[in-house]
Amino acid sequence: MMQNVASRPSAMGGMVLCCAVALLTACSRPAPVAEPIRSVKVVTVGVDALNPQVSYSAEVRARIESRLGFRVAGKIVSRRVEVGQHVQAGQLLAEIDGKDYRHSQEGAQAQWRSAQTQWELADADYRRYKALREQSFISDAELERRESTLKAARALMDQARAQLLVQDNQTDYTRLVADQSGVVTAVEAEVGQVVSAGMPVIRLAQDGARDAVYAMPEDQVSRVKTGQTLRVQAWGDGPTWQGTVREIAASADPLTRTFTVKLALPVSAQPPLGSTATVQMAQAPTSLTAIRLPTTALRQEGQGSAVWVLDSQAMTVALQPVQLGPVVGSDVVIASGLQAGQQVGVTGVHVLTPGQKVTVFKPVVDATR
Repeated sequence: MMQNVASRPSAMGGMVLCCAVALLTACSRPAPVAEPIRSVKVVTVGVDALNPQVSYSAEVRARIESRLGFRVAGKIVSRRVEVGQHVQAGQLLAEIDGKDYRHSQEGAQAQWRSAQTQWELADADYRRYKALREQSFISDAELERRESTLKAARALMDQARAQLLVQDNQTDYTRLVADQSGVVTAVEAEVGQVVSAGMPVIRLAQDGARDAVYAMPEDQVSRVKTGQTLRVQAWGDGPTWQGTVREIAASADPLTRTFTVKLALPVSAQPPLGSTATVQMAQAPTSLTAIRLPTTALRQEGQGSAVWVLDSQAMTVALQPVQLGPVVGSDVVIASGLQAGQQVGVTGVHVLTPGQKVTVFKPVVDATR
């Protein structure tokens, strides 16, 4: 009996020890997972000539674009064209109500016929009196009065004829016709609208030479001169032309503070009106050099920027703070922080960590090609 009592504490101690071991095992941290080795695309830093290519977006426009309007006032009664329609020289574009102008024309015709009749009567009277003077039946003074009457009748007839021509023109001006062949780019008045003389109704881009028009900032406009040749390329992979600077705005746009520049395209170049083109500035050779990296290589670190530099011996990466210069296209100039010959990661910079093992990415070459 005493032996059973003595063995009970030993059994309880063993159970406590087993529970403690189990608890310690449960609270221990799991073994850390090995960080994956990432493949990184790297470039070797070099010093290149700092010769940025500056380009501007331009719009193709007609060399001459006219805003056509009636030369007399009236109510528009018909419009014969639509936007985008190609018209020929002399084609009717629109008409205004010409009843009043036709009535005035008829009145001018009646006045001219009356003046013509008066002149014919005065002319016959003068010839008759001239024959009487030759026979000495009348005096010179009487003949001179008949001659003055004839001259006055002639002047009235000329005046009436001039008024008739004016009224003929006024009647013709009720029909708006295209003075040149071209494309209708805008309609600025509709049927039923009363327009004044000279008010724009149809905008017409004349056939012929094209211009590439673009805007330049104030600090860059001094780089172009009239007669300078620039490279112009149609949108995407379109054709390329040599454009000549034809016109530079004398003052900046009050809203955008930019100067409008017009490039004359070759006569053979006929891109669609309103299409987009890219104007590339001609660059002069420069002796300035700098380190340039793709913007994808940059990582924001606090208030500054950094890049991942590859240790080719340990195949690990480390952050290197850099000072940035101007942006040139899709690259950025590195003012300081790097030296020629260093290898810098240019992709996946946001998933790397300091000291991480990496491999250099090598593109797969298709051997079947």
